[in-house]
Amino acid sequence: MKSVTEVTMPTSAIDSLVFRDIFGEPRVRAIWSDEGRTRRYLEVEAALSQVQGAIGVIPRAAAAAISRVCRIENIDMDKLAQETTAIGYPVLPLVHQLQELAGDGGNWCHWGATTQDITDSTTILQIKASFEVIEELLGRTITAAAALAREHRDLPMVGRSNLQQGVPITFGFKMARMVASLLRHRERLAELRPRVEVVEFGGACGTLASLGHDGMRVQEKLAEELGLAKPDIAWHTEHDRIAEAACFLGLVTGTLAKFATDVKTMMMTEVGEVSEPFVPNRGSSSTMPQKRNPMSCCYITACAASVRQSVAALLDAMASDHERGTGPWEIEWIQLPPIFTLASGALAQAAFVLEGLEVHGDRMSSNLGVTKGLIMSEAVMMALARKMGRGQAHDLLYRVCRQALRQDTSLAEVLRADPDISTQLSANEIAELTDPVRYLGSAGIAVDQVLSRV
Repeated sequence: MKSVTEVTMPTSAIDSLVFRDIFGEPRVRAIWSDEGRTRRYLEVEAALSQVQGAIGVIPRAAAAAISRVCRIENIDMDKLAQETTAIGYPVLPLVHQLQELAGDGGNWCHWGATTQDITDSTTILQIKASFEVIEELLGRTITAAAALAREHRDLPMVGRSNLQQGVPITFGFKMARMVASLLRHRERLAELRPRVEVVEFGGACGTLASLGHDGMRVQEKLAEELGLAKPDIAWHTEHDRIAEAACFLGLVTGTLAKFATDVKTMMMTEVGEVSEPFVPNRGSSSTMPQKRNPMSCCYITACAASVRQSVAALLDAMASDHERGTGPWEIEWIQLPPIFTLASGALAQAAFVLEGLEVHGDRMSSNLGVTKGLIMSEAVMMALARKMGRGQAHDLLYRVCRQALRQDTSLAEVLRADPDISTQLSANEIAELTDPVRYLGSAGIAVDQVLSRV
């Protein structure tokens, strides 16, 4: 058995053997790993040599030699790490290895490029690959939430305002609101991807001067080869694209955190309206065996909070100086891996919860009766407002509600006994006005409107 000193200790939950699949999605974590990043460095260097060879900027034989050795299995990662520590950036150490591997043709490697061209284009390729997974997870989450909205379209439950019972809604209405939010995120993703997925190739300060008249042609062909768009102009120190990608994930995880908060409070013993999917021993306590904790919702909350903090750092990374920056750029290297990994982890946990959520309609019905009809005070007030004006009706209902609370009796009983109200409303009208099922408004119509867009 290895001692602690013999084991490489991960410093982040997203890299931890124990925690990594709780807080991250494996495919996205792989994209942002050292190997995933280096693979894309190699992809960019190979594409650059192929394009330049085809155009005639470098010899075709050199381009073929460089492209042939741009394979991850050829790279000595320990050597890459050691030289990166000495130099400060990993691209040049990688180029050194490619030059050696490619023989005479290696002298043409990285021709006309600068470290940031390779790094930024690699980052965009990582973002693009991650967005493919994010889009898939968003789709799963939307499908699962929409199924719940459809199934429980007309299931009455308490609508809560400031954590107090407000008026009745339906569980389908609650789920449809989440669906609508997620659909907006899907629209945002479709809109931002063309803005974000853009190659960076500008040379020393963005002018491509080292390539003369061939610079813009190389840039265009490189973009095509990598499946990215061509920029209007170099963007070495204009990183709104990357910041937008991060902010988008901040919005997505914000929506998921709201969902997790609702589920956590609805899982409270005293509420008991939903439960996370049952998995043996999941969410159990080491000392309280009766407990069933909202584990996925806890993970979503933690992921979302961490993403928000990292997004703030990405906004700081935009404050770069002149044509090539001194420091803010490196913030991206630190923060982008956790932003994308944790956001994907939160989405995966949300999809898991939604796909197996247990809905307890009996508890929803029971909770509607907890206030003995006080949840229907708005309905009664609005009916009386048509007869005596809203202000007078509000004051009257306020007094009646206080009386019902003092006497610990139902709203309907107090209404029937109050002469100011019984002269305005019949017993049948009071019975209808204090029935939660009769006061769901346009909830069903709203659910249908959202589902028609799924």
